[in-house]
Amino acid sequence: MKIGFFTESYFPKFDGVTYTLKAWKERLEERGHEVYIIYPRSPDYEPEGNEIPVSSLPNPFYDGYRIPFPISLSRVPELDVVHCHGPATLGWSGLIHSKLADKPSVYTHHTPIEEYFEHGVKLSSLAKLCEKLYVPIENYYLGNFDVVTASTSRINRDVEFTKLPVGLDMEFFQPKSESILDDMDLERPVIGYSGRLSPEKNIDRAVSFADEFDGSVVIVGEGPQEEDLKEIAGDNVYFREFLDRKDLPGFYSGLDAFVTASTGDTLGLSPLEANACGTPVVAADNAPFDETICAENGERFDLEEDESMAGAISRALSNNYNCRGAVEKYSLSSSINQLEEIYRDLGD
Repeated sequence: MKIGFFTESYFPKFDGVTYTLKAWKERLEERGHEVYIIYPRSPDYEPEGNEIPVSSLPNPFYDGYRIPFPISLSRVPELDVVHCHGPATLGWSGLIHSKLADKPSVYTHHTPIEEYFEHGVKLSSLAKLCEKLYVPIENYYLGNFDVVTASTSRINRDVEFTKLPVGLDMEFFQPKSESILDDMDLERPVIGYSGRLSPEKNIDRAVSFADEFDGSVVIVGEGPQEEDLKEIAGDNVYFREFLDRKDLPGFYSGLDAFVTASTGDTLGLSPLEANACGTPVVAADNAPFDETICAENGERFDLEEDESMAGAISRALSNNYNCRGAVEKYSLSSSINQLEEIYRDLGD
């Protein structure tokens, strides 16, 4: 089949959507399919095979992302399936193309956009108005697709959806005996985080916890909150830029626990990657972690109580877990099998 991914998130930015699209493209192509990715052009990234960049502008509301122009439908190759991964310009372009070309359409829900307005729009009352107006618009948009998928139950949209985890590469993420942390002369135990440094991730909770932590905290990533976090960080908090993908298994394996207080994830790949490398996860007791983090692979804490987080970290550092076994059900291979089945059913 010829499959088109329409997305507003792609390289050079590193996030869960970007890695998911790259992994899905590679695995589907290994099975003989032809996958195109239509994405916002960036001066810092050169397109590779079957990647179609679209003219774009910097996003003034969310640093590091870009706002693409609609793609001319004459530039879209002949497709068997249209698969959209965002509700903005290119997502609508994909949907319109599917209707005009009479092709089946799939939408994968990655991000609760409405939760980002309060960080991107400075005026609180305006942010709340945007949130109130946005969800009905996206409900209408999603209602036009043949199939909507979501990694967990955390979709909060008035549409029927198929649960399809974006997929965890269990072959790549495995426990490693050597870690990039070995050369950092860190005091044990070591807890850490990897991902975008933005307000909805609540990384300041881990940074503040470090003041009372008899160990080290390692924060890996980049984002709009980076400088603010560095200003409040103590001497036992260490920052590193985004790691090359090849270094991630070693990073996760070198941690005694992975910590996330995020309220903006629909699956949370980084915590599951850490689990696949044998590292327990300490996560906020909210969606999606109330589905993905349990007694087998980590601990959850009440985001409103500082002592709850400290207690969860303490338990994670002292208990034994079946981390890797607990996340087998999120494997990339299983997700690609299910995705192929969805495509085939639409083509019948």
